[in-house]
Amino acid sequence: MTELTIERLGHLGDGIAEGPVYVPGALPGERVTGTREGDVLRDMRILTPSADRVAPPCPHARACGGCQLQHAADGFVAEWKRDAVRQALAQQGIAADPDLPITSPPRSRRRAAFSVRRTKKGALAGFHMKASDVIIAVPNCILVHPELVAALPMVEALGVAGASRKGELSVLVTLTETGLDVAVQGGKPLDTTLHQSLAEIARAHDLARIAWDGEIALQRRAPVLRLGRAEVTLPPGAFLQATREGETALVDAVKQALTGAKRVVDLFAGCGTFALPLTESAPVHAVEGDRAMMRALDHAWRNTEGLKRITHEARDLFRDPLLPEELSRFDAVVIDPPRAGAAAQVAQVAKAAVPRIAHVSCNPATFARDTATLIAAGYDLEWVRVVDQFRWSTHVELVALLRRRS
Repeated sequence: MTELTIERLGHLGDGIAEGPVYVPGALPGERVTGTREGDVLRDMRILTPSADRVAPPCPHARACGGCQLQHAADGFVAEWKRDAVRQALAQQGIAADPDLPITSPPRSRRRAAFSVRRTKKGALAGFHMKASDVIIAVPNCILVHPELVAALPMVEALGVAGASRKGELSVLVTLTETGLDVAVQGGKPLDTTLHQSLAEIARAHDLARIAWDGEIALQRRAPVLRLGRAEVTLPPGAFLQATREGETALVDAVKQALTGAKRVVDLFAGCGTFALPLTESAPVHAVEGDRAMMRALDHAWRNTEGLKRITHEARDLFRDPLLPEELSRFDAVVIDPPRAGAAAQVAQVAKAAVPRIAHVSCNPATFARDTATLIAAGYDLEWVRVVDQFRWSTHVELVALLRRRS
């Protein structure tokens, strides 16, 4: 047996001891023992618990891989997430002191990707066990919205109808204003028999839509989300913020950052999370690589009264970023890239010298890298706001305001 003292919490949520040795489920300051396998401590037993350790509130926490930090007190997690942003910036030589995160409540996730596998007696739906392909049933999950928990029998029915005996379905379920939107990946070919089964499942569970391996199999109602005043019909599997509360916090921060802007460009705009609310006060040019999301944004804008103009273009901003001469006609930029950040596009924004930038990010490390580029080009980082809509996970999101020095 190996005995260790945990020094810090890693970015994946494991405790880290000297070595480094990674200890899943441990917290800083704890003295633990277990069996060391390479750089991982297995079969951990806690000798001295942390004052920040709590009993996980979810009955599935010990086995389910959906949450990494239910064993840590909310205050500890909030401070750890704030510190993750602070340290990422410090590694780039940037000093910042963000407030504690705005955290989404339990049972608020409006989208979940369930796994389902056929069994001899039917099907089993849930989330994967930690570091395993074994599916754990989660009938009392306290992370996702109750309507998603109630949808588990529907997910199992999809498994019975459309999964092979050896395969596994991924079923993405989204709670919309008009009902559940379901997108299935990994299923059998969609033949007449399967289509009839899907229609029966949709009626029995009052689903808005089912997409099967990227194609809409049936639609009883358009799956609609409200973004600002607009109602957006989501393309199957389209990106959206995980919780309504998290989305509100992010949008409010972006609006604050761009108060008074006269013309805005929204880069990596998605279906209009920021673009549509911003058009209540200023015209917006939205740019996104996914054409279906651009069509959804445009349709929503055209069918909503009282908004300023939205123009849009489908464009791969990694390979073909907007250039300074294209950006110079705007006085504010919103940029919300994927986890990899947007080094190529940020380099062009820096050259364009747009007065204000609302930088949204889900990765403190790439955010800090891109922010360092902007600071070197003449911007000041005025504030950073942390948003935790992935409660009990290691994910961190944030919004920052950067302003060009005169």
